[in-house]
Amino acid sequence: MDLQLKDKRVLITGSSRGLGYATALVLAKEGCRVAINSRNQAKASAAAQTITGETGAQVIGLAGDVAEPDVPELLVGETVRTFGGLDILITNAGGPPSGPFESFDETAWMKAINQNLMNHVRLIKAALPYLRQSKAASVLTVTSYSVKQPIPNLVLSNSIRAATVGLTKSLALELGKDGIRFNSILPAWTETERVYDLMKSRAALNHTTVEIELAKQSESSPLGRMGRPEEFANAAVFLVSPVASYITGTMLPVDGGMLKGTF
Repeated sequence: MDLQLKDKRVLITGSSRGLGYATALVLAKEGCRVAINSRNQAKASAAAQTITGETGAQVIGLAGDVAEPDVPELLVGETVRTFGGLDILITNAGGPPSGPFESFDETAWMKAINQNLMNHVRLIKAALPYLRQSKAASVLTVTSYSVKQPIPNLVLSNSIRAATVGLTKSLALELGKDGIRFNSILPAWTETERVYDLMKSRAALNHTTVEIELAKQSESSPLGRMGRPEEFANAAVFLVSPVASYITGTMLPVDGGMLKGTF
């Protein structure tokens, strides 16, 4: 299927590794011009060069921590200056630390809010003038299946990502008249560095090993395994593509059946 993505201009944050990197790679393979992002310029540049080398696409690496208030506007501005506009925005960031409720003070909560809610707000606000000029405008927020089924020991993520889902649905309703689609993907456990770090914390808490915790988590899927980053990426790229033009306000679990609810 032709996803009609050739020459579409994309900014995807948190994309030098993990789910973001996998998505940037698939977008580049589909012919998009892609701006990727990391807090570290060397990592962003290296990832961009690797994707360009593999796909031949125009990919740039931009440095900046999206939790910092002024960074989202700078990232959007540099993307627009390089590509001449913006068609697709994918807002992604690493998750907050694990731990029980009483282990986090107000500073930790505010840091997590900036990283996993306000980053979406600021990126979208900065991008709106350019998305309104696009004939294929799409925004995808990356959240977690924890918004439907809270994950033990992840109270910060469970709480704050739920707010991002509320934001995404609200904007789908409010800005559909402008021709901008808003969706979110709710990934479950996927083979990324963050998941391995969480499994290390879980192993320490349970006095087990990382291998045991990975096996236990894999058993929660009917498929008997965790997801692969490219499986997330394939779903994400479809959702932001013009062929998904009548899909908006959708919160799509990519979870291998780990969600046990009907809806």
